[in-house]
This record gives sequence, structure tokens and C-alpha cells, in this order.
Amino acid sequence: MVLATQESLKSIARDFKSVKAAADTFVQWANDDLERRVEETSLEVESALPQKRGRKKKNRAGEMAHDEPIMDPERVFEISVHNRILDTALEAIHRRFMTRGTLFADLAWLDPRNFERIRTTTLPNNALEVLSRCLIRFDTSATVDNLQSELKCLAGQWNRLKASHLEHYVTRTVEDGAEGQEDQESSVVNLACAFCKNCPLCCYQILHRLNVFSDAYHLLGLAYKFLLTLSLTQVACERTFSTLKFIKSRLRSNLSAGKLEAFMLMATEKDILMALDTDSVIDKVAEKSELMRKLLL
Repeated sequence: MVLATQESLKSIARDFKSVKAAADTFVQWANDDLERRVEETSLEVESALPQKRGRKKKNRAGEMAHDEPIMDPERVFEISVHNRILDTALEAIHRRFMTRGTLFADLAWLDPRNFERIRTTTLPNNALEVLSRCLIRFDTSATVDNLQSELKCLAGQWNRLKASHLEHYVTRTVEDGAEGQEDQESSVVNLACAFCKNCPLCCYQILHRLNVFSDAYHLLGLAYKFLLTLSLTQVACERTFSTLKFIKSRLRSNLSAGKLEAFMLMATEKDILMALDTDSVIDKVAEKSELMRKLLL
């Protein structure tokens, strides 16, 4: 998908004539629609870019050459707006996605839709190599051979594993505020989703509910956690920084790193915090010392 988007943008990166033709068609349609809807109206979408008066720069002493300013407004728009926007988009795509192409290719093997391909053909020798380098810092046994062995085993047993009766699972998503309320903040809600059994999240849920992480698929469980915790957008990060402003305020600027981290976790994972049983929390705290046991129990 990323490659297709990049190639599509490259094909129109310098094709300003097609963009201009599409814009002229839209302007003509808009003017005709305005004239049809409103009989007497002075509204009209301009079809030409405004002509700006060029400003001449004074030559410095001894300066012989100077660049002639571009007076054509369409040419100025093509260079300053059209080309700049597309070049920026292509550079951002290359920087964010193409440099991590090998890692994304490794993560694609974890998709259950590719398990049939794994069963019928052999994995490339360099498959899961970059993913192994990311996971080996958490588990030294996460070598390429071990990951490939577990993935081949899971692909072979997937049709049997997904036949288990698992109706739905709970996911967290962001729900926007009501329409017309610009100041309404987005909130994180829990949704019950039906099992499609054809995506990495379903695969993780099945492995987790069957408690097979500690046996045959321990490394794959770690790999799926790594995949599912990758942030696809910066929304969650920006929301966390917004929460940080409320916690570390002017009156609480001397919080230690440990307390700040604890408060941040409680604020960002508020739904999990509110779902905890109060009695179990008290029992955990009481186990810390004999004095706490006497005071709390």
C-alpha cells in the first residue's frame, strides 16, 4: 500500500497540467451549479489565479547577474505550492516507511492471511531477521531460526487453533465528540468486536486465551505484542503529552520520576484503573509489611 501510494504520487509530482485541468473542470461545475441554484447571485468561483505585481530587487554594487522574477501566476503556483507539497509528502513517506521496509516485511509474515503462503512455500532465509534484532533485547532466545520455527508451526496448526469457540474480544478505540462541539475532546472507549480470525489481533487473542505463550509459541507471543503496540499515528502520543500538562503542573513541578510515571499510567489507562477491585489492591498493599497488614486488615 505504501509503495502504491508513493508511485501514485511520483506519477503526478510534476504533472501540473492534469491538476490544472481538473481544477478548471471543478470551477466550471461550481459556477454552473451556483447559477442553477441561485438565479440572481454575484457569487462566482474565480478560474484564474490573481496576478501579483512583481517587485524588483536592487542590484548590489558590483553585482552583474540577477534572476528574472517569474511573472506567470500559474508557474509561480506550480513551483511554490504544487511541487513543494508533493516533494514534502514523498520525502515524508520515504523517511517514515521506506527506511523500515524490511521490518514491515517481517511483520507482514505475522498476518494470518499469509499463513497459507508459509504452508505452501518456504520462508526466505532472511525473513524475520530485522524483527529478531528488535526482540532479542527482550528475550535472548529470539533468534531468526527460533522465530521461523515457531511461525512455521503456528501456520501449520492455524486452521485447528482458529476453530476454537471464541465469540468476541474487547478492543480500545477513540470516539470523537459530538458534532458541532469543537471543544469536545475525544475519549477512549471499549468496544466488543466479533472474531474475524483473519488478522494479527485475532491471532494474538487466540494464543493468549489458549495459554500457549509459555510453551510452543512464546517468541511469537512476544512478536505479536511488539506488532500490536506499534503506534500507527501520533494521536496517542499527543494525547499523552496533553495529559502530562495536567499532571506536572506549576504546583507539582517537583515530582520524582517514579511518581510521575505512576501518575501518567493511571491517567492514560484510567479505564483499567477503574476496573481494578479495591479489595485486591488493599490486600496487595497489606502484604508489603506487617505494619500495613495491621492497619489495613
